[in-house]
Amino acid sequence: MAHISIENLTVEFAIFGATSRSLKNTVLAQATGGRVMADARNVVTVRAIDNLSLEIKDGDRIGLVGHNGSGKTTLLRVLAGIYKPTAGRIRIEGRVGTLLDPGAGLDPEATGIENIYLRGRLLGMSRRQIDAQIGDIANFTDLGDFLQLPMKTYSAGMQARLGFGISSAIKNDILLLDEGIGAGDADFQLRAHQRVSALFESTSIVIFASHSDSLLTRFCKRRIEMAHGRLESDGLAFNPA
Repeated sequence: MAHISIENLTVEFAIFGATSRSLKNTVLAQATGGRVMADARNVVTVRAIDNLSLEIKDGDRIGLVGHNGSGKTTLLRVLAGIYKPTAGRIRIEGRVGTLLDPGAGLDPEATGIENIYLRGRLLGMSRRQIDAQIGDIANFTDLGDFLQLPMKTYSAGMQARLGFGISSAIKNDILLLDEGIGAGDADFQLRAHQRVSALFESTSIVIFASHSDSLLTRFCKRRIEMAHGRLESDGLAFNPA
């Protein structure tokens, strides 16, 4: 069974080439972001996540909320293995998949079909797995003959459809999402929501960071709010999906 245990997690980023006074003034003026600190050498660090502890169990459908800079995306990237914790411990049971940046790993010079294989391999899929999924991905993107053309000929919406179609094709135990399903035209949004809904049903744990109350209410049961890198609240605030 899938499970995530987060104990006293802290994530800090060093900011070089900035004085503590100037950076603090910028952050305070925006009223967002984590804590800004400076050490004895006047090296500025931003504490994006501050001593966070959470238990996430099999079956959880979590809506992750908070202002811009509250630490939502940082937390997802730590769970995805993109960022390393500064302190604390994370234990994950189950395979983790992400829809954080569906366009990552796509090559504008390669064709749509070539990009399906490139992105699929980046996500850990074997050639055989990609072969088995390629028809479904092609149907979902609705790009037709454009899949034989270089991606640099695509519009932004077409690129989004390709990236999302590839990233959402792989099945995982744990799924991390960050906003992206609201992108694209109305028809694509409908198909994307249907695809995400199917992923929610087939995935053991889902963590979805969003500012959309309608999407969170539709997909999530448990609400976790963050503020300035800290846990603000944790409760069953969403209706069952």
